[in-house]
Amino acid sequence: MKSINQTNIQTGSDRNALARFAQLAIAGAAFAMLAACGGGGGGGSSNTSSANTSTPTGGVNLQVVSFGDSLSDVGTYAPVITASFGGGRFTTNPGEVWTQKVAEYYGGTLSSAYLGGFGQPLAASTGLGYAQGGARVQDPVGEGHAPVGTANADYSAATTVPVTQQLQNYLAAHGSFNANQLVLINGGANDIFELESTIQAAVTADVAGGMDPATAIQNEATASLGPVAQTFAGVIQQIVAAGASHVVVSNVPDIGQTPLGVTGGSSAQQLLTALSSVYNAALTQAIQGLGLPASKVIQIDAFSWQDGINASYQTNGFTVSNTGTACNLQSMAANATAYGTQNPSVLNGLTPAQYGASFASALFCSPQTYTVAGADQTYMFADNVHPSTHLHALFAQYVEQQVAKSGLGK
Repeated sequence: MKSINQTNIQTGSDRNALARFAQLAIAGAAFAMLAACGGGGGGGSSNTSSANTSTPTGGVNLQVVSFGDSLSDVGTYAPVITASFGGGRFTTNPGEVWTQKVAEYYGGTLSSAYLGGFGQPLAASTGLGYAQGGARVQDPVGEGHAPVGTANADYSAATTVPVTQQLQNYLAAHGSFNANQLVLINGGANDIFELESTIQAAVTADVAGGMDPATAIQNEATASLGPVAQTFAGVIQQIVAAGASHVVVSNVPDIGQTPLGVTGGSSAQQLLTALSSVYNAALTQAIQGLGLPASKVIQIDAFSWQDGINASYQTNGFTVSNTGTACNLQSMAANATAYGTQNPSVLNGLTPAQYGASFASALFCSPQTYTVAGADQTYMFADNVHPSTHLHALFAQYVEQQVAKSGLGK
């Protein structure tokens, strides 16, 4: 990695500030007014259990259970979002995310285990998709969660139930796992986002004291993210101990090679890549340290896979790699800014621009807000960090191939 000196390390405070703006803006009066027609759609309520006795494309019938964050969320927030914006998942809606594609490959479907947020209390549904957008590994206050002390903070914005609690919720409802299930789990990216500014500050101090920048990043990232990886590995251990025979673990993609990283400049890009790498290395080491058997735990290297697709994006059917987004984020933010300007009562202390910026997310994206027609298939990324429908489909195929290599299905 190239050297990063003290003066060119980028701060993540602006990005985190926008996330906090979203917590307030989305829960404002305008949102309630937009959603007045009621919830529905998007998240689905069908059970992931498949009654299909025929042999699916994957060669074996498996019931998929998923845990994680926005990359795996099949529609926790859809009841409000879909009704108001036509979105509901963190991708180019109405497209599916990779966990849904994998479930279909093995003969089932995947819908949300809980529905709510953005003003609606979480309510248990019938699905087995426990992943929630914004979720961290253990901290309940994730990306997009309302600040502690906010009225109804646990559901006034994103609910961000952490991965540790997601597993406990599953076990409370179902007791255990079985050999006919495929468990999909990811996590850690939101911890990187939340801890980024703290790590940056520590690195800056280390470099000012004479430490080599690369060493400083390695040391501080390990100190902050190592415990997160250990906790995440512990969740995987609990899943195996509860009877799971097939657990697919996806590491963190290369955040530096997302539009967020690219637009942040070379220093920010290098830092985000480094943080992703350090976390992934710590996770691999933690899984090995716990002695989790490769026969039961299938590790997916999303980091290297995404970088490989980016390097040959045109061969994979894309016209835009990580230099643009399928969702017209600028237009989405501008429209919301204009609404906030015309209706100042919805701002809740924010400026119209801050209010508008909170809506520049794939969660609110639908075909009406695509950058160009068909962008869900031609762009790699829906927004600054989330994959498009096409990229999700390709990742699902990669996961299916790795599962087959483990000896399960085809």
